[in-house]
Amino acid sequence: MIDLSTRYLGLSLANPLVCSAGPLCETLDNIRRMEDAGAAAVVLHSLFEEQITVESSQLDRDLSHGAESYAEAVSYFPDMQSYQIGPDAYLEHVRRAKAAVRIPVIGSLNGVSTGGWIAYARKIEEAGADALELNVYYIPTDPDMTAEEVEWRYVDLVRDVKASVGIPVAVKLGHTFSAPANLARRLDRAGADALVLFNRFYLPDFDLENLEVVPHLTLSSSYELLVRLHWVAILHGHVRPDLAVTGGVHTARDVLKAMMAGARVAMMTSALLQQGIEHLTAVREGLLDWMGAHEYESIRQMQGSMSYRSVRDPAAFERANYMKVLSSYALRAGPGPGPA
Repeated sequence: MIDLSTRYLGLSLANPLVCSAGPLCETLDNIRRMEDAGAAAVVLHSLFEEQITVESSQLDRDLSHGAESYAEAVSYFPDMQSYQIGPDAYLEHVRRAKAAVRIPVIGSLNGVSTGGWIAYARKIEEAGADALELNVYYIPTDPDMTAEEVEWRYVDLVRDVKASVGIPVAVKLGHTFSAPANLARRLDRAGADALVLFNRFYLPDFDLENLEVVPHLTLSSSYELLVRLHWVAILHGHVRPDLAVTGGVHTARDVLKAMMAGARVAMMTSALLQQGIEHLTAVREGLLDWMGAHEYESIRQMQGSMSYRSVRDPAAFERANYMKVLSSYALRAGPGPGPA
């Protein structure tokens, strides 16, 4: 019998399929359906730093300051009072989700600064969450801020959150760092129990008629998996935290690639939004079919089997790959003129 089990954040999971933070996790009915369809764990939608700050009225004071001169400033943030649910309701959602399903429930905090809002990490733990995902969504726009300052912001935040909780903490990162491997090592030292690669930054669009900057959401595709596979394969075996792939996981083959790169779990949201929660069942069956056909006995058998761990210098390997890719595509000459 094929064994799909894996371990992530110290948790024993029946398989590597995890539902990532998103709108589907906002209702208990969906979370139950995820469990029934084969999800091994769920990451709840995020509680945002701004929501917590609003409750303490701090954000309101910040946004109102100088509003007489910069009235448009108050429109930069959504109405956080009505955004999803407030902090207290979020904690209740954690409690109810834990009571509703047997699979692990992972809370999610989305923030960028150290401060009093981090106390909610402990409250999420007290509400019963099995682990916490720290979703650091930060785009540095200050030209005076150095790369080192940006990275220290992440490291300090992880260290502060880890100091406030006893449950495992995963850190969800973007892919735009200049030295991701070094940052991963520093987050490892700060206490991160897992690294989730990678966050998807949603870039705004321009409304040319109304001259407004508008939100723009594009769901992922399997093509986006490639950059995740690249860095998971590089990091596997070089850092202590578990590795998780998120973004671009749509099919059983995507999950298998993530495992072979070195991930412990593969997270999905876009595929479920597009094809329904029951798509999890098809992905799980696809895993079993492929593994059976290729004589794999367990997920653990393949984890990291295609990582760069055995390569002395992955950078040199990547340069060889770069040159090979460039030389592998030759422009085909079009039909020339006929004989004179």
